[in-house]
Amino acid sequence: MRSYIILALAALLIGFGAFYPKDDFKEKEGMILHAVMNYLKVLHFAPQDIDDDFSKKAFANYLKALDGNKRFLIQDEIDSLNLYETEIDDQVHLRTFEFFEKSVALVESSYDRAERIYDEIIAHPFDFTAKEFIEFDSEKKEYANSESDLKEEWRKYLKYEVLTKVQSKLEEQEKKMEDGDKEDEEDEDKEEFVEKSIVELEIESREEVKETFDEWFERLNKIRRSDRFESYINAIVHVYDPHTDYLNPKEKQDFDIRMGGKLEGIGARLSPEGEYTRVVSIVPGGPAYKAGELEVDDLIMVVTQEDGEPLDIKGMRLDDVVTHIRGDKGTIVTLQIKKASDKSVVDIKIERDEVIIDEGFARSLLLEGDDTDEKIGYIKLPKFYSSFERKGGNSCSEDVKKELEKLKESNVSGVILDLRNNGGGSLRDVVSMTGLFIEDGPIVQVKPRDKKATIYEDTDDGVVYDGPLVVMVNQYSASASEILAAALQDYNRAIIVGSNSTFGKGTVQRFFDLDEAYKGKGPEYSNLGNIKVTMQKFYRVNGGSTQLKGVIPDIVLPDNYHYLDIGEKDYDYAMDWSVIDPVKYEQHVLTYPNIAKLAENSEARIKMHPEFALIMENAKRLKANRDITSYPLSLNDYEEFLDKREKEAEKFKDLMDTEIGNLMIKNLDTDVTYINSDESRVARNEVWIKNVSKDIYVEEVLKIMKDVKLDN
Repeated sequence: MRSYIILALAALLIGFGAFYPKDDFKEKEGMILHAVMNYLKVLHFAPQDIDDDFSKKAFANYLKALDGNKRFLIQDEIDSLNLYETEIDDQVHLRTFEFFEKSVALVESSYDRAERIYDEIIAHPFDFTAKEFIEFDSEKKEYANSESDLKEEWRKYLKYEVLTKVQSKLEEQEKKMEDGDKEDEEDEDKEEFVEKSIVELEIESREEVKETFDEWFERLNKIRRSDRFESYINAIVHVYDPHTDYLNPKEKQDFDIRMGGKLEGIGARLSPEGEYTRVVSIVPGGPAYKAGELEVDDLIMVVTQEDGEPLDIKGMRLDDVVTHIRGDKGTIVTLQIKKASDKSVVDIKIERDEVIIDEGFARSLLLEGDDTDEKIGYIKLPKFYSSFERKGGNSCSEDVKKELEKLKESNVSGVILDLRNNGGGSLRDVVSMTGLFIEDGPIVQVKPRDKKATIYEDTDDGVVYDGPLVVMVNQYSASASEILAAALQDYNRAIIVGSNSTFGKGTVQRFFDLDEAYKGKGPEYSNLGNIKVTMQKFYRVNGGSTQLKGVIPDIVLPDNYHYLDIGEKDYDYAMDWSVIDPVKYEQHVLTYPNIAKLAENSEARIKMHPEFALIMENAKRLKANRDITSYPLSLNDYEEFLDKREKEAEKFKDLMDTEIGNLMIKNLDTDVTYINSDESRVARNEVWIKNVSKDIYVEEVLKIMKDVKLDN
């Protein structure tokens, strides 16, 4: 595979040099577009013909990105853009941007118009007695035919925003009045509650909505041309498939941080707050945490690098602020802070260091039931993380191996591996992790276009854990999660338990630095970003793809999304399911010959379980609610609408809120010291244990595990 990529890139680079002489490399956008399209032509699993049909698809994608909710552009402007519906392919070939330029001019002008319309509407009170509705499904709406029609759309939109606040305030006011009636009337120190009229609440709510929208329009006005260009490029590349993406350098850095669980910086999460940046949370154990001066809700006003000049970040975009605050380990950054506590302005010096974001790492618990020998290990793996950029970085496979070894020392009689909501990650780690449970053999087939599949194998005949194993999945278990579940299912090494199917992402992406396309041509050809290309598809060892269909669990447990379409099949231009030849595979560790009987037993329990019955009923309710896209705009009708929904939801409010009886959940002894070394870690651990103690899916898996033990 590596030699194939090298040869392909060599051909690509020759194409760059031969087709475009050096003097033509003037426009950065043209360079990016040309590099992206050439990478896709050479490397994508399913290359596209760049023709009128392709252009129409890219055009539709871009309109959704430009004004998907149909709140800015009017039909005449859409008509002027429609002239280019079959021209994008020609402009891609020529590296011209007539359509893009026109769209940018139109949308920026439309923002100015919308802000003017909004300012005019929000200045006047709304009439909540009129019988009218607002439609939120953009597919059911048309673009406004005129500015007056657009103004009417904005009137309804803003009216809805104010209406929801008025209704909420009325509800809160009613509750306060009820609580006041119950309190001791002789409490002379209690401040008297003053009821507000709907007129007063409307004024108050409108002011709050205005503040929110003022900030929103301020952010809209900070959208850069480069941001719009990235949307344009991605509208084009998403015609290939939904997982091929163009990422600017900052987005690629963020991706690596998410996957590696580490970054070098100060260890604080930030968000925009007016013209400045607010501290949302501080990562336990990070530099800011250790320094002890920076606090949640502090406002960052000025950033000064070591031996640098102070940089006023007023009005700066959040991603730019983050870029200035992040930096290499050992360097000093000084933040001028407006303290949340007393509004004083102070300078705080923080030495940057490696920040480990440990909430996403593998961790385990012991689950002990009634029986004296019932001690089950539970491992939660939120994602298949790996540090791609650094040797010795975090590896989820190594971490799961350590958790398994700790659980074995605790003499567990079974292990639950929870991959629910795990969106995937490192292919290397999923292959080695699957090998922890079998002797050796193929794990997954990875096929590029026009080439035979490469078989990824576990070559280590050692088995870390050879006991009963259940893998928990749901609709949001994707990619690497599906590879592991599929392999262990094909080997009959684990029982897969979960929702109707997993997500269905069965494709492989690789990153390519666009700078490489112009290597040696000078600094003006740098920082072009990365293209993430879908180059291969995953196939199970039995030959079937995980793409689109996902993995069907051996035992299906109903959940709240049972009747909703969730996953890869919901994406536009998702790649097809397909099948190739199977490979020979076998294992002699532990098999489950009576899975059908286990499923039958589970189904019988589910039918008798009152909470699962409620979950199925709730799933039907959620499906019905999802189909309702039109909302009333009169206060009385809206209150009736909400009241009906609340009454329907009332019987489901305590779902998953009852602790499982006769179940003891505890941390492993070897983890206690680490957990207790940090107060916030202790608090997070307590919440985690409490959530597991109420998880009826874990409860059912424990019963399945007991059936397995009886069956063996």
